[in-house]
Amino acid sequence: MINFYKIKVPLLLAIVYLSMPSVSFSQEKNIDDMEMVTVPSGFFYMGSNGLKENFDEKPIHKVNLSNQFKVSATEITNKQYELFDPEHKKHRGKNGFSNDDDEAVVYVSWNDAMAYCKWLSKKEGKTYRLPTEAEWEYACRANTYSTFSNGDKLPENVLKWQDKPESISLQKLTVRKSKPNGFGLYDMHGNVEEWCMDWYGPYKKEEITNPSGYASGNYKVTRGGSHNNFMNSLRSANRSALIPDDRNYLTGFRIVEVNYTAGPYYPAENVSPLNQQNVSQTTFKWIQNERPVFLAPIEYIKSPDCESRPTMYAHNHCPAITWCRNGDLLAIWFSTESEFGTEMAIWASRLRAGNKEWDKASLFYKVPDRNMTGSSLFYDKESGTLFHMNGMSPSGWWKNMALILRSSNDNGATWTKGNIIAPDHSQRHQVIAGMFKTKRGWLVQPCDAGPGVADGSALCISKDQGLTWSDPAGALELPLFEEGKTGGSIAGIHAGVVELNNGDLMALGRSNDIVNAEGIKKMPLSISKDGGKTWSYQASEFPPISGGQRLIFMRLNEGPLLLVSFTHHPLRSVGDKAGMIINGKKVYGIFASVSYDEGKTWPLKRLLSDGKHRFMDGGAWTGSFIMDETHSEPRGYFAATQSPDGIVHLISSKNHYRFNLKWLETNKINQSK
Repeated sequence: MINFYKIKVPLLLAIVYLSMPSVSFSQEKNIDDMEMVTVPSGFFYMGSNGLKENFDEKPIHKVNLSNQFKVSATEITNKQYELFDPEHKKHRGKNGFSNDDDEAVVYVSWNDAMAYCKWLSKKEGKTYRLPTEAEWEYACRANTYSTFSNGDKLPENVLKWQDKPESISLQKLTVRKSKPNGFGLYDMHGNVEEWCMDWYGPYKKEEITNPSGYASGNYKVTRGGSHNNFMNSLRSANRSALIPDDRNYLTGFRIVEVNYTAGPYYPAENVSPLNQQNVSQTTFKWIQNERPVFLAPIEYIKSPDCESRPTMYAHNHCPAITWCRNGDLLAIWFSTESEFGTEMAIWASRLRAGNKEWDKASLFYKVPDRNMTGSSLFYDKESGTLFHMNGMSPSGWWKNMALILRSSNDNGATWTKGNIIAPDHSQRHQVIAGMFKTKRGWLVQPCDAGPGVADGSALCISKDQGLTWSDPAGALELPLFEEGKTGGSIAGIHAGVVELNNGDLMALGRSNDIVNAEGIKKMPLSISKDGGKTWSYQASEFPPISGGQRLIFMRLNEGPLLLVSFTHHPLRSVGDKAGMIINGKKVYGIFASVSYDEGKTWPLKRLLSDGKHRFMDGGAWTGSFIMDETHSEPRGYFAATQSPDGIVHLISSKNHYRFNLKWLETNKINQSK
């Protein structure tokens, strides 16, 4: 692992500022008793060497700030902000954060912060605004080029649960508890992350004066890092960003007072990734397959030809897939070094109509410096709309996530800006591939109900074609996932959900195993008769699955229900407990099962293999395995779509399987034991 605290700065840059004369800085208070610190004009070298996930800090470039400006010595506090917006008091102490007058205000969007600046400007007859990104870094560094403004390591009293991605700790956000930097500014490293004026975009190498970022974009820059965030995010050079409407427990702001207009904008960048290039808009004519089909599996994740920005990592996992009107298949997944990492990004590839191989991978979606666990794709053939749903954590863990929705009406060539449709960063928001549309026209998105393996699953439902969404249960308590019990969550994480012909919802999931009448643990089955508000639980006939495994549960175009799951878990089942008897033969790995009576019985089961011997790589947690007449992929995270020609396209963490119902039914007369 890279130690970011030992990254060395070019000696020449250090000499430039060590040789500068010392300057004294004035402090004054405005009429709201807010201390404002004068920062002198000058120049500095912005950015860093930008290793790995910090690629966006390159290139280091010279920035001239030709005017002095004043910066609030601390982040804006609850007391200061609520003089403008008294209604914000309802957010005091939300999720346990920022309750006191002198704590940094949080749960404020970029638009809220800008409105505060406008109000204060009118009130005082001065010009207040958010700092530009360049002004922020210049003020933070205070003539330094070390990792932090005070050196290469922060004092212990400044740290507020850094590098603890597996938990979230309640922290006091009181301002002015750290020593000020060389300009007299407090809490520039941590406490709360701070909004900046700029739209986020890549740096340019050219020298620039008074930059203001980009003319437009998708995200507004944030700086400084926060409590409950990685140490790496607290560095002077670190860049983060958020959707301007985002309100969360990590982000606040400070202000600047200026008497000048900010300088030039960079023009918006319009370079499309490969997955959005040359996308056909011709409606494809699908031809129904009348014969059994099972095609040799192929890999759909292929690394780019050259080093990419951001980096595509070795851990590629948690996919989603859909067919498109033009005959393409579009698959997405996350790529990351750590599943707790803020470097996690969503990547994509296309299998273009008529092609035999998938495109090289290219970036699909990334909110800068955020964990992006959980993605879903769905093509609504009635409206011709592609939907992309993604989770987004404000830090490095998937426990508290917002839901972001984008849509496309041109086969994914262009996408709308991300819309936060579930604004609270909270549980029940870890997206699972498998969005579907009910007979009433509701869009249903399954999500994990919590970060734990026993927390079950939840639903997010839209009754107005994606405009508004809600959780029909809204339950945060953990129900008892036992036979005959009811609760507000689906039993099992990573659940697959279908609508039955009578309007009920049925779900199958991982973990929360239920003991059947014979005393054997089975995969849990959940039924809701009220649109997902409550669920009843029972044992299914299927073996339970565990770590590194995610099932598929869907309705086929032909009408039957399809389950694709695993015979056992290779690390948790040995001897007689491993594998499963299908057609009188012990088999191991992926199997498919079909129900013709709405899940009451499952007369058809088949190992997902054509019997040919192959040595394969499953990627992610799966690793290498043998595929033959009795073995198939032992574990992986599944996503699936069925194209109009009847082919089921099943992807795991690296491989693409293709088969149809007729192929499964070649085993129909054989019963499973």
